[in-house]
Amino acid sequence: MTTIAQWLAACPLPKNEARMLLQHQTGFSRSQLITRDGDALPAADSAALDALAARRLAGEPMAYILGRREFYGREFAVSPAVLIPRPETEHLLEAALQVLPEGGSLWDLGTGSGIIAVSAKLERPDARVRASDISAEALAMARRNARTLGADIEWAQGSWFDAVPAADSPFRLPENEKFDVIVSNPPYIEAGDAHLAAGDLRFEPQGALTDFADGLSCIRAIAAGACQHLKSGGRLLFEHGYNQGAAVREILAAAGFTDIATQTDLAGLDRVTSAQAA
Repeated sequence: MTTIAQWLAACPLPKNEARMLLQHQTGFSRSQLITRDGDALPAADSAALDALAARRLAGEPMAYILGRREFYGREFAVSPAVLIPRPETEHLLEAALQVLPEGGSLWDLGTGSGIIAVSAKLERPDARVRASDISAEALAMARRNARTLGADIEWAQGSWFDAVPAADSPFRLPENEKFDVIVSNPPYIEAGDAHLAAGDLRFEPQGALTDFADGLSCIRAIAAGACQHLKSGGRLLFEHGYNQGAAVREILAAAGFTDIATQTDLAGLDRVTSAQAA
């Protein structure tokens, strides 16, 4: 029978990834993998580990294989129905928290796994948060994360501002509520971009990555409708591509927003643009 050490030695994956699979399958901690590396792996575990390794060798993201990914210090469940959380999106969350007033309201458009909405509610329990998505599968994943992490959020399904609040949300915002902050990480990769056929992006939901156009159509649509749903002086914030800052600022100015500014990420690249409603 194969031992933990033997399986690890034979696995063709990088050792850190092989250890992650071992922890996932056996439930052992990293230190236990060392102290118990002579333990025999049950045949079922060995077969399951071989199958997981084969998926990774085929390029499937570790986040989908493990079913989880860390964001802002918390573990979120993920699946191929939602984008994999990325560190760059923490800039969007932090920017939104900076402008969210005490007792304020925030709408996360295109919530995906719920990382922005759930994190905002947990960081600011005083806030009232709505999260919406056009995908029922994504909303189910976001709801799961909110339940697991203990965040009470109003859920809504539909395209951008046409999303309809769910009757079974933990709480309901007043009808026609206007928001202090609207935040979105919309599909912003241009159709035909080579990145869509490379790395993890090959496995992620294409409709959450690209607008199948110039990468700006969703940003235009949100900017055009946001003022109807923002309080006077409220803020709209987008995550966008590294080369889209100037274009996003132009879109927001044309939509009547003021105090428009772009923030860079840790690599010094344009990442988040925010603007104020009249």
